[in-house]
Amino acid sequence: MKKHQFTGTGVALITPFKSDKTVDFQSLGKIINHVIENGVDYVVTLGTTGETPVLSKSEKEAVARFTVQTVAGRVPIVVGIGSNSTEDTINAIQNFDLQGIDGILSVVPYYNKPNQEGIYHHYKMVGEAAPLPVISYNVPGRTGVNMTAETTLRIAAECPNIVAVKEASGNLVQIMQILKNRPNDFLVLSGDDSLTYPMLALGADGVISVAAQVVPKTFSDMVHFALDGKPYAARTNHYEILDLMEALFADGSPAGVKAALSLLGLCENELRLPLAPVNEKVFEMIRGLVVK
Repeated sequence: MKKHQFTGTGVALITPFKSDKTVDFQSLGKIINHVIENGVDYVVTLGTTGETPVLSKSEKEAVARFTVQTVAGRVPIVVGIGSNSTEDTINAIQNFDLQGIDGILSVVPYYNKPNQEGIYHHYKMVGEAAPLPVISYNVPGRTGVNMTAETTLRIAAECPNIVAVKEASGNLVQIMQILKNRPNDFLVLSGDDSLTYPMLALGADGVISVAAQVVPKTFSDMVHFALDGKPYAARTNHYEILDLMEALFADGSPAGVKAALSLLGLCENELRLPLAPVNEKVFEMIRGLVVK
């Protein structure tokens, strides 16, 4: 797996639903084409943004197969596979149809609150078992535990199949320690849309973004400007979409991005419980930012 396949802008795809709550594959196809045609570098399916906790095993498989067919080799595809059980994560990876998939995004085990030694051994085992490169995903706001810089660097040095980290701790000091001390071939990707530009300025390699689904060209241009050594152009784009990035998370995600995509005519504003649409105030805020 070449390093560049996961640099730049990755998009964490939603799973669109119809009003009857079934998966809306027609809308998913529109969204996939929308982001690819507007310059994103790869797509991520079945991540947190895809509402995977409320998808059945057969739905997950169908979404992945449809994504592979629709992308049709135009960009790499990453699939999210993770749980709070190391054994279940490995079994899920080994029993998933990975044909046409380029990498796996696997979250730090959630709810259990493993210590740093447990997190290290989890990724060591997952990396050894996975037939594709793995991106670790540190998101303490959702998992309840932070993977420290020391643990991330230990994994990067000792687990060759863990090729990157999606960092959503929001802790820039921690992120700088990772960037300063990582191996040369280990990627650091932003997991916070609003912090993507600052992280790129510090040396990060890209992002797995929610907001890039709504404004793929502006977001992708920002990332490419930063990676190409054009910080002022990147900063202009960052500030252009900063308010939108904040609004999309003001009443939960992926509720915010689904509201925005519905306003753009790309899908219905439907989620599965326990998630619900954003409140009216936030919806109108998002409307003001996406409907010109």
